[in-house]
Formats: sequence, C-alpha cells, structure tokens
Amino acid sequence: MYTIVTGAAGFIGSRVLAGLNRAGIRSIIAVDHLANADKFKNLVPCQFSEYLDKEEFIQRLEAGEFDGGVDAILHQGACSDTMQTDGRYMMENNYRYSMRLLNWSQSEEVAFIYASSAAVYGAGRTFVEDVRHESPLNVYGYSKYLFDQHVRERLAERSAQIAGFRYFNVYGPNEAHKGRMASVAFHAFHQFQADGHVKLFVGSDGYTDGNQLRDFVHVDDVVAMNLWFLERPEVSGIFNCGTGRAQTFNDVAVAVVNGIRAARGESSLPLEALVREGMIRYVPFPPALIGKYQSYTEAHHTQLRASGYDGAFRDVAAGVGGYVQHLLASA
Repeated sequence: MYTIVTGAAGFIGSRVLAGLNRAGIRSIIAVDHLANADKFKNLVPCQFSEYLDKEEFIQRLEAGEFDGGVDAILHQGACSDTMQTDGRYMMENNYRYSMRLLNWSQSEEVAFIYASSAAVYGAGRTFVEDVRHESPLNVYGYSKYLFDQHVRERLAERSAQIAGFRYFNVYGPNEAHKGRMASVAFHAFHQFQADGHVKLFVGSDGYTDGNQLRDFVHVDDVVAMNLWFLERPEVSGIFNCGTGRAQTFNDVAVAVVNGIRAARGESSLPLEALVREGMIRYVPFPPALIGKYQSYTEAHHTQLRASGYDGAFRDVAAGVGGYVQHLLASA
C-alpha cells in the first residue's frame, strides 16, 4: 500500500516526506510539478517508490490505476503565492485539484489529510475554526476557504478520515525555492548576511514599527501534527496549525540577528540596541499590500486539543534560533 504526498518537492511536503521516512514509511508516491527545478534539492535526502508530475498523477489516479493500493493522501501541493492575481489558475490549482483528490479518496475509503491556511481568516481578530470568523483578503485565501466549506459539508457522511490543517506562518528548512514567499526568518537571515541589517515594515493597522503580530510556526511542528493525525484515522475535522502564541516581527528579527552574532562569537543585543546600531531598520509599507495584509494572527487551539493532539509548538526564540543554526551550517 502506498502513501501519497502531493507537493512532495515543496517546503512542507518535503519535510512531511522526510518525517514519513523517519517513521519507517518508504512506500510513497511523491507528486509535484517541477517547473521550478531547484525544488529537486528537497527530494535528494528522501526515499520514496515513485515520483509523478501532478498532471500525470491525477490522470492515472482517476483512470483507476491506484484503486485499492493507497492507504492515505497527504495533500500539501498548492499555489501559496498570496500575491497571485490569476484567479482561474489559483482556483484550478488549489480548489478543483483538491476536489478531485477528495472525491477519489472518499470513493476508495482512503484517509485524506490536506493543507488549508490561516489566510481564510483574513483581517479578523478571532482565529477559531468557524465560518463566522472567516473572510479571506485574497484569492489564495478564498481558494482555501471554499475548499474548507466543501469539506465541512462532507464530514458527517465521510467514508474515511478527512483532516484539514490551517497553517499559520510556517518557517524552517527547505523553503529556499519559495523566493518572495519564503518566511520572514529566511529573508531576515539572508538580508543580515548580505547587508548587515534586517528590514521590517514600519507600523501599520495601529501597530508600531515591526510590532505587527503573527503566529510563527516551525515546519517540523507542522510535520509532527500531520504524522499524529495519519496514525489516528478516526480523527477528522478542520484544525488550526500554529503555536497559539502571536509574536512580533521584531521578535523574529532579534532571534535571527542574535543567532548569527552568537555564531560569530558576539554578544546578544536587545531590540533597542539593534535598532540603534542600524542592524534592524524599518522600511515603508508596500502599497500593493494595503488591504491584503494580516497584521495579527494567533491560532486558537480549542478544537485541536479536543481532538487529542497534545504536541508542543516551539516559540520564536527556540524555533528561529535553531533555524538560523541550520542555515549557517548549510551555507
């Protein structure tokens, strides 16, 4: 029996693939679309049975070639560019493709675990898995929102597990190919290495410079949650996947700069000193993001903990600090 991972060469998908390998699972079909060929590097350390392009895979799946041969789909593949303006592409890639996988998994009684997004909440202040608190700001968020609504309609009559995870701001190894959509921690690291300073946005939405708040979650904590649900096919639903603790962009920048300074044998400095010394600088807020930017996110864990999941989530100091060490070692 195969486990299928879509988006397998991507950021989260490749870490899920590695997590499956650590759990002793290698009968895996890795699915992706390598138009960005650099993503192949994420697959090099992983073991799997077959790689298929996403279009070949869906055609073979719907032709019945995998009937009776799959025990789970971990659907991590999607267009995650929140600035994408081609709504047709976004809906075909994120909504319609997901629908086809869900329909097949339910007809075959195969567990279906998929990536949703905290983008469904938009500019709201309450991050509870309830449609009353969901109002996406862009077509990416809408594509995830629409699929979640369909899932909700089918949960009561499901034939197998359906579990969706609303990822908050994920960071960590294997994201280099994401370009502008890579995490704040990734960009801060490379800015400081190249220029000796980190750039953050000036204040917005009532927040002072760099003090906008996000729920920053390490990718390996995301992987742990995926694997926990994979082992418990009786648990279904839509769940937030974040630390449950909002922290500032300043916190991320401080962790990055001090992590690099520590590796150089230099002492850690508080935020005020880093700003005073010009190692953290604030830049104007981009006009293109006005009205499309989440200045605050924080995952509520009520439904997640009610499911039985008791895994821990590392905070920015631990998670970003460890990520900096990984980036330094990989440089």
